[in-house]
Amino acid sequence: MIDALLEYSRIDTEGNPLTPTELDDVLADVRQDLRMMIDEHEAAIEAESLPRVQGDADQLRQLFQNLLSNAIEYSGEERPEITITAEKTAEGSEWKLSVHDEGIGIDPDDQERIFEVFQRLHSHEERSGTGIGLALCKRIVERHDGRIWVESEPGEGATFSVTLPAVTDTS
Repeated sequence: MIDALLEYSRIDTEGNPLTPTELDDVLADVRQDLRMMIDEHEAAIEAESLPRVQGDADQLRQLFQNLLSNAIEYSGEERPEITITAEKTAEGSEWKLSVHDEGIGIDPDDQERIFEVFQRLHSHEERSGTGIGLALCKRIVERHDGRIWVESEPGEGATFSVTLPAVTDTS
């Protein structure tokens, strides 16, 4: 837990510069990192071609790793089925990325507090974890001048969406 808190506190101070980052490459690394968990749960992860964004590749890797591992862990009794989509926002200066699962869902009353440090919806006996993962995601996204939110209903799965700055073509 101390390591997780240190990681959380260092998002702004020890992050790498934001540079053009291929999210397809970031996702490939995350899939490799989570290979054992994906195989163990027989998770199906479908992803559209993802864009290039202005970002810190290491922090974006942590973001995707947290979102995907949560989607797998909270899949309920069913085989995890996860879809990752990307669309440019109306203004064109950002990408909206969404990670959708068919899992246990989240009560609307809890959807804001899950992004706060140590806010868990389940006991340690029910689910492992520190209660820092989604707070870390929020901090990473905010460092990238983006937003993160969830849309969900209990028993209906969840869609976590983030906005990240698009790479501006200066050529």
